[in-house]
Amino acid sequence: DIRPYRVGFSEADLTELRNRVNATRWPDKETVDDLSQGVPLVPLQELARYWGADYDWRRVEARLSALPNFVMTIDGLDIHFVHVKSKHPDALPLVMTHGWPASVIERMKTVDPLVNPTAHGASAADAFDVVIPSLPGFGFSGKPTTTGWGPPRIASAWVELMQRLGYTKYVAQGYDWGGIVMDELALLAPDGLLAIHTSMPGAVPADVSKALASGGPPPPGLSDEEMRQFEKLKNLFGKNVFYAGEMATRNQTLTGIADSPVGLAAWLIDLGDGNGKPAPTIFAAMHRPRDADNPYALSRDDVLDNITLYWLTNTGVSSGRIYWENKKGFFDVKGVTIPVAVTVFPGELYQAPRSWVERAYPKLIYYNTVAKGAHFPAWEEPLLFAAELRNAFRSVR
Repeated sequence: DIRPYRVGFSEADLTELRNRVNATRWPDKETVDDLSQGVPLVPLQELARYWGADYDWRRVEARLSALPNFVMTIDGLDIHFVHVKSKHPDALPLVMTHGWPASVIERMKTVDPLVNPTAHGASAADAFDVVIPSLPGFGFSGKPTTTGWGPPRIASAWVELMQRLGYTKYVAQGYDWGGIVMDELALLAPDGLLAIHTSMPGAVPADVSKALASGGPPPPGLSDEEMRQFEKLKNLFGKNVFYAGEMATRNQTLTGIADSPVGLAAWLIDLGDGNGKPAPTIFAAMHRPRDADNPYALSRDDVLDNITLYWLTNTGVSSGRIYWENKKGFFDVKGVTIPVAVTVFPGELYQAPRSWVERAYPKLIYYNTVAKGAHFPAWEEPLLFAAELRNAFRSVR
């Protein structure tokens, strides 16, 4: 049932995309000098000019095609996945799950450091076999035509995927929606799952979560660090998750992003911090190219690679349905009891205090705070991210 998958789009598809980008009808310019009204007009027009004239999709298509791509039907739905085996014996199988608005493209930079660690200054004993599925409704995976494909069902599908690939023991990693799928996978505790790693842990205590939901004061007894994270989450929920609310309640209304590539681009990159400041990665990449001082920051091409995949697969609306399907709080404690590893990145939506993480994950095997990386660390800092996974899972090999 494991079938090879060929990545490829016709020249007609790319021509239509360029034509639609170049024919965009633009809104009026915003009336402020910050991001408080959303993606500003001028940088979006600059991105569109590049996208419609000079951007080369075939470059990233070739990189995708160079990886072993497959499709497997699980629970009636085609699940696409990249599967790269290490040349090193006893490599540890690893399934990695992306989030929104990302895709398997987000994880491509990490593949070689993980499967071929000796080429990156690490030990052969730290090698992984890597499996990267596309979430249902995302990228090359099938689009569910019925309800029910929320994080628990996706986690069950990943168990089936790893079993059919013949892996009797493995580890798993995810953040954003991938982190929520990780918690659900851990709750299943299938035979063979040794541990999970996340950088967006479900670790916010129930009393803190309740205070955030009600808009009330923080619960008593929080430490200084816990108070800082409470205020950060309060700002996040109060000012910067309205896009999530739209997808969680009225996803089908976003029909326009299936018709306009620039509309899709604006929707996918509008990740300001809610205070009129740029998000640390996605928006900045529109006008801050990668350079020698920042070799793994997102480039303009990185951002357009991902957006173009969403456009060519027409998954702008279908990918958002995971918000509608989800029934649990993003950061709430889920009751995980298997071994868990956590890395704290400075640009993540919140920096989970160790005190919260230890309570949420009683079998915490690794906790580390690093100096670089944000919400998409595998995309932004692939070498650091790969090193974190080696360290995180070394004790369970």
